Amino acid sequence: MDIPRIFNIMESAHRIHNPITAEKLATLGAALRLEAGARVLDLGSGSGEMLCTWARAHGVTGLGIDLSQLFTEQAKLRAEELGVADRVQFIHGDAAGYVSDEKAAVAACLGATWIAGGVAGTIALLARSLRPGGIILIGEPYWRQLPPTQEVAQRCLAHSVSDFLLLPELLASFGHLGYDVVEMVLADQDGWDRYEAAKWLTMRRWLQAHPDDELANEVRAKLTSEPARYAAYTREYLGWGVFALMPR
Repeated sequence: MDIPRIFNIMESAHRIHNPITAEKLATLGAALRLEAGARVLDLGSGSGEMLCTWARAHGVTGLGIDLSQLFTEQAKLRAEELGVADRVQFIHGDAAGYVSDEKAAVAACLGATWIAGGVAGTIALLARSLRPGGIILIGEPYWRQLPPTQEVAQRCLAHSVSDFLLLPELLASFGHLGYDVVEMVLADQDGWDRYEAAKWLTMRRWLQAHPDDELANEVRAKLTSEPARYAAYTREYLGWGVFALMPR
């Protein structure tokens, strides 16, 4: 049970597996007015940066679940590094369908809403682990501007233009699901650069160390094509944000 190996390779040096910086994660934690001892559930927790830094800065406790064994091990090491291993736990597993016995003050899924078939399904899943008065966090892409063609959308690594909404439409969609938007922190292009461009050096160094690996040709092809594709398409058309929701 793991994510495709190519993603473990490309993001093996990432602490944050979304286009958001450490500074923005800190801003988000402060904006939520987290209280010491509050429990945070993170489905698709990656390398644990959000839980670990919030545990250190705000005294929260929490549980993270991620399908990548590599990222889960990195999260455990990060918790040890920051001195919060007694407050946060990381499990290598499938977050799809996970419901916590212990209700959380914050239930989050940042950049992995595929675990429940999309935004609506993921909100419904997180709500089952949320205590009364708690906050749901959804990290999701949106169009900064609508792609003029389906081909442009696909160059942004979407299947079609209909995969994502413009920001006002995305915010309105949360209301249609019965939730108030109570905060948001949006990635900027620098956050996108740090997420995407950091992969390129990782891929180059991996290729130098593994020239005969079965994935070497695929990694070489991505390293060759990704900088120009990203600059022309994802960077110009795609936004990303974390949205804090409370049920009405």
